[in-house]
Amino acid sequence: MKIAIRKRLVGNIPLLEVVGEDQIYEPLPLIIYYHGWQTAKELVLTQGRKLAAKGFRVLLPDAANHGERKVAVSEIPSLTFWNSIQTNLFEFGYLVDYFENLGLTMGKIGVGGVSMGGITTCMLLTAHPEIDVAACVMGSPTPVAYRDRIKQHATAAGYYLPPDYEQLTSWLALYDLSLHPETLDARPLLFWHGTRDEKIPHQQVKDFVSAQGQKPNITFLSEDERHLVKVPTMETISDFFAENFDK
Repeated sequence: MKIAIRKRLVGNIPLLEVVGEDQIYEPLPLIIYYHGWQTAKELVLTQGRKLAAKGFRVLLPDAANHGERKVAVSEIPSLTFWNSIQTNLFEFGYLVDYFENLGLTMGKIGVGGVSMGGITTCMLLTAHPEIDVAACVMGSPTPVAYRDRIKQHATAAGYYLPPDYEQLTSWLALYDLSLHPETLDARPLLFWHGTRDEKIPHQQVKDFVSAQGQKPNITFLSEDERHLVKVPTMETISDFFAENFDK
């Protein structure tokens, strides 16, 4: 299948639409796939191609402060990071609505992402029951715990954090999947994480999955890797979406 890569601007959101050339104007299941911290939409294009080859319409947006929207990172630790994720949450429904109004969706929605995009994915699951299938790759379903880790490391390194840092980021608790696991319901969710990940702890995902028991809708794959996604993993992710959208 020949894959078309269309550079688009939806509102003020730059994105790549990745879809089979002969399916550009057909209603298809929609997948929004988010890139990681301090990267850009082009860095998940290989994943987008592999998903499109399975018959999906894939949107790869630039997060706020990244790619074509890049700005200087604040010297206050995590301010730009959390702002980027919160903007992803604001813009998710807007993107879905835009493509629904064009008649290009089938009422089936998938979400995935790597690192910061994986955190975004898990947070979206708490508020959007319309999401059918999701994949969190090198992300975390525990943003509050991750925030606390940032605070600990920033303080130890002597960086400035506002004294009301926890209040300023209190909104994270509303979107923390580990605090609201019931919102996942029976939806298929794939976690992939390297056991030697030096940026987002593998343990956070492991603890979350263990706390859920043996739920058949949760797939947890670990490999002896650092914070890196290789092509075989991308193929596994694409297969996961294809298999679970067919159920």
